[in-house]
Amino acid sequence: MLGSGLSNQSGAALAALAFPVIGPAGVVAVRQWVAAAALGAAGRPRLRSFTAAQWRPILGLALVFAGMNLSLYMAIERIGLGLAVTLEFLGPLTVVLTGSRRRLDLVAALAAAGAVVVLARPTPSTDYLGIGLALLAAVCWGCYILCNRTVGIRLPGLEGSATAALVSGALYLPVGAWVLWHHTPTPEALVCALAAGVLSSAVPFVSDLLALRRVPPHFFGVFMSVNPVFAALIGLIVLGQHLDAASWLAIAVIVTANTVVVSTAARGVADNGNSVAAS
Repeated sequence: MLGSGLSNQSGAALAALAFPVIGPAGVVAVRQWVAAAALGAAGRPRLRSFTAAQWRPILGLALVFAGMNLSLYMAIERIGLGLAVTLEFLGPLTVVLTGSRRRLDLVAALAAAGAVVVLARPTPSTDYLGIGLALLAAVCWGCYILCNRTVGIRLPGLEGSATAALVSGALYLPVGAWVLWHHTPTPEALVCALAAGVLSSAVPFVSDLLALRRVPPHFFGVFMSVNPVFAALIGLIVLGQHLDAASWLAIAVIVTANTVVVSTAARGVADNGNSVAAS
């Protein structure tokens, strides 16, 4: 899990190094192609056997996957890695909070909302478009989780996710071709883009599968909360992106809110299950 988180955020930092040459769209195109190759090889989907009811959520997942990465990378270019990933992390937190009636979850939601206000506080240099793009990435991540659930129900194994990655990669073929034709990549930029695809797609995919075989899903969800911290630290070390004390505090609040919500929700499910079993 530690390797997955560090790999994912390191890949995003390397992607940012290629932005001046081929831009976020060019980097995302390369990343989608790497993800399509990795997931396609792992899932080996039987495309001709899919029904219309199976194709619909797959296409939705592919569109969300493509939009999530592009909006995130455009946000990283404008507001930095740490802030972009932290705001994006509101997506899965919102999915967990949706439908909850627990008072603790309401407190966590209010704390996270306050942290977002701190991160987006108006200053002469505030990049509202960058913040909006990061929040769009959060919406896409929430939709990605919901679409993945549906795909997982309707298709066995990795076939659904692999097909969505292939479709998303195909969607980026004209985009990537246009960008790379008009912005000739340097060898360094191309290496960074390819490394971003491997580190942010292939490595986390394999690592997460291995981790989920060994730890409970709720513990995995709690550990994911450290990703904004990893992003802020790697942004500082690799990209020289400095955050002020208020931003670090806001990141800590969002991470804590997610940790509390996920861990207590999982505990409640376990307690209910034990009560039913005992009765």
